[in-house]
Amino acid sequence: MGNPLHGLWALTDRELKKWYKAPVVLIVTLIQPIVWLAFFGKSMNMTSIFTNGSVNIPGLNIPKQIIDQIAQAYLKSTFGTTDYFSFLAASMVAQITFFTAMNSGMSIVWDRRLGVLGKLLTTPVPRGSIIMGKVLNSVIRSLAQATIVLLIAVLLGMKFNTKLTPLEFALSVVGVYAALTLLSLGFSSLYLTLALRSTNWQSQMAIINLLNMPLMFASNSFYPIKMMPWWLRPIAYINPLTYVNDVTRGLLLGASSFSVPMDFLYLTIFAVVFSAIGIVLSWRFLSEA
Repeated sequence: MGNPLHGLWALTDRELKKWYKAPVVLIVTLIQPIVWLAFFGKSMNMTSIFTNGSVNIPGLNIPKQIIDQIAQAYLKSTFGTTDYFSFLAASMVAQITFFTAMNSGMSIVWDRRLGVLGKLLTTPVPRGSIIMGKVLNSVIRSLAQATIVLLIAVLLGMKFNTKLTPLEFALSVVGVYAALTLLSLGFSSLYLTLALRSTNWQSQMAIINLLNMPLMFASNSFYPIKMMPWWLRPIAYINPLTYVNDVTRGLLLGASSFSVPMDFLYLTIFAVVFSAIGIVLSWRFLSEA
């Protein structure tokens, strides 16, 4: 069977070259989360709505200081932080990772259509390495893009937990990247598995469009789960995006709704299970035909 790591980096580097040799691809993939941050995050900022708004009730004069205190208390109890923009920005880091992972399956569709996959299958490279090379490419790309989104969020005003020491903050950032890696591993493997037998890029795009919005909105990306209708909550609780968002907010903002160790346990199981499925099915379904 050979070494399962044989040719893995060569395949990964091949995929990465398609990305860093085409800067326009990087720019396009960053547009959506940046738009969410710059337009939705700022224009619909709950903090501004509450603290900068005016209350005009005839016969009732409420000092602005009292209004601000009530607003801060409400935001803290609802979002775990007094700054909604930071709440949203933390989820955008996961969103860019998710978007990149979704598109990972497209590469194997085009490799099959262009005949590249058939040539790879005639080499001694294990079929599992073909899949994992694409998964690692997705992980590296998503982490690089998540870094850019995080830096942009900081420039736009994202606020971190002030109680963290420099060492704790550094460890928190490492923890966030670990969670993003697990998310990317799981979703990349899932979408590549769905594309193993596909020869039609339109079918793959249909799958991406079908799952994109439901997974994004059926999570705690924009609002806490407790604000969702009862029928949507079970979906949010099994959605991996929910747990990555919770890790990011817990470590960087101090606003975790669950338990960070349990978040990591769930994400680890998600990544291991779907990576294993992707490797096993690649041996079964990849063929020269």
